[in-house]
Amino acid sequence: MVKLYLGVNNCWAVKRWPLPEEWVDVCRSIDVEYVQFSFDLLDPKTSEPALSNMIRRIRDVSSEAGVKIQSTFTGLAAYSMNLLTHPDPGMRADALDWYGRAIEVTSLMNVDATGGHIAAQSYNDFRNPERRRFMEEILVESVKYLASYAKSMGLKMLLWEPMPLKREPPATIGDAKRLLRLVNSEAGVPVRLTIDLGHQCTVGVSGRDADPYSWLKELGAVSPVIHMQQTDGKADRHWPFTSEYNKVGIIKPDKVVDALEESGASEVYLMLEYIPPFEEDDDRVLKNLKESMRYLREFV
Repeated sequence: MVKLYLGVNNCWAVKRWPLPEEWVDVCRSIDVEYVQFSFDLLDPKTSEPALSNMIRRIRDVSSEAGVKIQSTFTGLAAYSMNLLTHPDPGMRADALDWYGRAIEVTSLMNVDATGGHIAAQSYNDFRNPERRRFMEEILVESVKYLASYAKSMGLKMLLWEPMPLKREPPATIGDAKRLLRLVNSEAGVPVRLTIDLGHQCTVGVSGRDADPYSWLKELGAVSPVIHMQQTDGKADRHWPFTSEYNKVGIIKPDKVVDALEESGASEVYLMLEYIPPFEEDDDRVLKNLKESMRYLREFV
């Protein structure tokens, strides 16, 4: 039987509760023990002494409150970038440095894993078969390097999030399996997936690739973290699990649990990834968080 843990990605705290004392207090108010820390709250390339001071505060405050940071993860800022497959080599080098810093910060926070959005090919690169293959080769070698560096820094794994665009691999189950084989061929930390249940809305895919439960059944065993969001399957909604959205949403937590059991997974963290609009009323954000966690606890 799969062992499940329920937690949150704290992306909802961005610009609202930026201090560790603040977002940890919110976590305690909604009875959350496990957190995936969003790097939107602390860019790994922040200058000193601000970086070290914030790392210390995050580490100390979360520990004192009994809130465990399970992993660190890219946020909306990094998702706006091409990162490891930027068409410009200088920008790719900068992205590799960014991820290296993310690994260092994660280690200093005494956290075992980091990851997220890895890369996005440009329009022109993706439509040129030769260039597309070349960029994928660079991507694979970069991830292998990061896995090796993560091992030297004491991490236990890297997390790669499949995204809802063909230009942002892997966007299909087959590509996910193929890329995991390629990047796990050398002696770094294991590279695993973080499946987001709202990302199966990729234009141009169908069948099992467009079904979140098929992703879980086929890849749940190599996905130690799952992003839980309510969605209608038509776009990457990141809705909360409230009665309003559950009426129109396709994500059923009982089906999620059943699919993970079928996958053969042994231990999985289900992380609520609720991304409210920046203009959303702050009190409504809190209300949605509380209601979502109450609902999800019925199944975990």
